[in-house]
Amino acid sequence: MEGYPLFIEKIYKKTGIDLASYKERQMKRRIESLITRNGYTSFEEYFNALCKDEDLFKEFINYLTINVSEFYRNPQQWEMLEREIIPSLIGQNKNIKIWSAACSTGEEPYSLVMLLTKFMPLQDINIIATDIDMGALKKAQEGIYSPKSVENLPKEFVRDYFDLVEGKYRIKDSIKKQVSFKKHNLLEDAYPTGCDLIICRNVMIYFTEETKGKIYHKFYDALNSWGLLFVGSTEQIILPQRYKLTPAKTFFYKKLT
Repeated sequence: MEGYPLFIEKIYKKTGIDLASYKERQMKRRIESLITRNGYTSFEEYFNALCKDEDLFKEFINYLTINVSEFYRNPQQWEMLEREIIPSLIGQNKNIKIWSAACSTGEEPYSLVMLLTKFMPLQDINIIATDIDMGALKKAQEGIYSPKSVENLPKEFVRDYFDLVEGKYRIKDSIKKQVSFKKHNLLEDAYPTGCDLIICRNVMIYFTEETKGKIYHKFYDALNSWGLLFVGSTEQIILPQRYKLTPAKTFFYKKLT
C-alpha cells in the first residue's frame, strides 16, 4: 500500500505522534490491517476519513498504542519488587516517587499501590501514571476489569481491594485515589523528575533503536541518583552503559553516577 511516508507526516501534524519513531515494517503492517478492515484502500483515503469520523479516529489511536496489560504481569518480577527493590528504595527515600510510564488501562499503577500497602499507609502512596491514549486512561480511571486480568494478583489483594460487580472486578476508590493519571507522549513531552522508580514495560519493543536511545537518556535524567528503571521481559537493554545505566537486577537498571 502506497503513501505511508506522507501519512506519517499528516498524523504527526494532527496528533503529535511520530510514527517514524516506531519500527516501520511492524507499524505499517498494523495500520494497513486497520485500513483494510475498515474498507479503505489507501493511506490517503483512510487519513481523510480519520479527520471526519471521531469514532474512527479513536479506534486508530487505541489500535496504535497497543494496549495489552494485566495485574502483576510477569509475577516473578513483582516478587523481586517486593523482596528487594521496594525495600531498598524506601531505605533511600521513605516518600518514594514512582512513575508508571505508558500505563495503558491502569493495571500496573494499581498493582503498585496494592504492593506498596505492605510497606506504608495507603494514604501516603502516590503513583504518577501516564499514557498517550486518552481512551486507555479513561478505562484506567473507571477501574473495571475482567476476571482474567486479575488472575496473577495475590488473592488477598483481590479480596481486599476489589468489588465483584456483574462478573467483573471494580477496584476500590481507596486504591484509585492514590494514582494520578495524566496524558503523556514519551516522544514529545517533558518527563517527571526526581523519580525513585520508573516502570516502562512492553512499549520500547515497538520503537526504533534511535528512538529507544533518546528515551533511555530521558529516563536517566528523570531518575534520582539511586533511582531504578524497570523494563519488560523482552526489553533487556543491550549495552546500557551507552545510556549511563547499569544492571541492578534482571529487568532493573540503575543510574551510573
